[in-house]
Amino acid sequence: MLSVFRPCREQSHAGVTYTNAVAFGYVGYGNKPTTIPLILSVHLSFQLSEEGEESTLTTRHSFIQMTKLSNVRGRITYISSHAKQEHLYAVYETTDRSYWTELARCSQQEFKKSGVDGKCIEARELIIALPELLYEQGMPDMLLKSFTDKFKEKYGVECVAALHHNKRMTNFHIHLIFSERQLLAEPVIKTATRNMFYDEHGNHVRTKKEILDEAGNIRKRCKAIKKGEVYEKKLFTSKNTRFKQEDFLDEVKLFYTRMINRWVTDEKDRLTVFDRNGPYLATKKIGKNNPKAEQIEKDNKLRMDWNREVDRAIISEVSMDDILQIKREHITEPVKRSIERYGNKPEMLSLILNMAIAELVLLITKVLEAIKGIHSRLQRENAPEDKNKAQKQDNGILTADALPPEPVMTPEAAAYPKLKKIKTELDSQNAIIFEAEKLRGSLEIEMSNLKGLAKLTRKGDLQRKIDEKTDYINRLKVGLSNMVRNSGFENMNEFLLTFRECRNAYTDYQRQYESWKNACRKPDTPTHKDEKTVG
Repeated sequence: MLSVFRPCREQSHAGVTYTNAVAFGYVGYGNKPTTIPLILSVHLSFQLSEEGEESTLTTRHSFIQMTKLSNVRGRITYISSHAKQEHLYAVYETTDRSYWTELARCSQQEFKKSGVDGKCIEARELIIALPELLYEQGMPDMLLKSFTDKFKEKYGVECVAALHHNKRMTNFHIHLIFSERQLLAEPVIKTATRNMFYDEHGNHVRTKKEILDEAGNIRKRCKAIKKGEVYEKKLFTSKNTRFKQEDFLDEVKLFYTRMINRWVTDEKDRLTVFDRNGPYLATKKIGKNNPKAEQIEKDNKLRMDWNREVDRAIISEVSMDDILQIKREHITEPVKRSIERYGNKPEMLSLILNMAIAELVLLITKVLEAIKGIHSRLQRENAPEDKNKAQKQDNGILTADALPPEPVMTPEAAAYPKLKKIKTELDSQNAIIFEAEKLRGSLEIEMSNLKGLAKLTRKGDLQRKIDEKTDYINRLKVGLSNMVRNSGFENMNEFLLTFRECRNAYTDYQRQYESWKNACRKPDTPTHKDEKTVG
């Protein structure tokens, strides 16, 4: 199980350039935590796909930082002021400024009641580094609004954000301040039923005499509340503990990295972030004069085989929960048990990975067979619809002055047609793999059923056909994974998540566009059916 990683230098080996990161955790070559170099980007000089195109993969890592704010109003003023920021392009707020004043007051009151030492945390801030290409696109308001609204939609909290460059114009970034609390549906307001008195520390005391000085005046910072006055007003919920959890920032990095990648048009500007809890396995760098080089190379090949099967599983619509369950039950837990029982046995990792790959391949086959059966049944049950139905034409269009504003296509919606084409190619390649595996399975069954003389005469020929088919399948699987990488995605999971989000955005745009077209028609214009002949 991997924990943290940090970037290292690029290295070359056997014609392959690696950009590494150091991770801390188990590799499979010892029973103690180990420092592992993970390959996070690869520049390949050899061909990986059936079509023969060269695959060149470069990886840039996203930078997102989170800080705690003890003066949220002052920070908002600082990031949103043209007087304080030399290169301020846009400011976007999901609520008015009075919200933050009330939030700060509520947070300070809660902190004071808790009696904890230190500073009160009123809100949190994310600093999100962006590729310079997004600045060149020239849509600062839409960019900032999209990033801020997506965060509010995901976590349900109010935000204020600003889009900046630093003084030297080398760092294009967003400051996004968000609340850890939500407004209550009904505020809790408490009214004093009698006179109430509080000392300098905010503690309730019984009599007024306890807060008076020698001259009979109320001491500084002491407070007296008359009967009928409001002494406590609660507008907000308690802080959402999700924002304090260790993996929250990792989740935000994945969320915003995918979002940034939907905005970029140049693949060299695409960003990645390593998902330690994802379905993929990292490979290990083979150093010079490593006595275990041969064993590590074998294990790396199996890890890549697993990663390619994960790509196939994802494009085959296998549930991510099922993939992660197989990884946990057939890799993570067996590796842990193996170390506890047998100690340092590298060959055990190869056995475990082979078993896990076989389990995943079996699940993929079951899912594809089920999908194929459903499609066949639907084709038989549903008669083909008449695609030549006449559509009613309504020429009652409003004048240009009365037209409502036309909906604007977001970058996510604009990217969908290209992603749909890639998805179609992936499905086609996956179908070819599926049929090839079925044919190989038939050959294996035929060979296992050989008896007598046929076992001597035909076994060699069948084994040759099986080996050729296996080699063909392996090349197809490499090509399948290579399709998404050539399109700028780190892996199949990132592609499919982006595809689904862009598909939803495109569907929303089409719906808005149809509503806009209908709104442009004159409501009192008769259709041809309702027109009356005059004569």
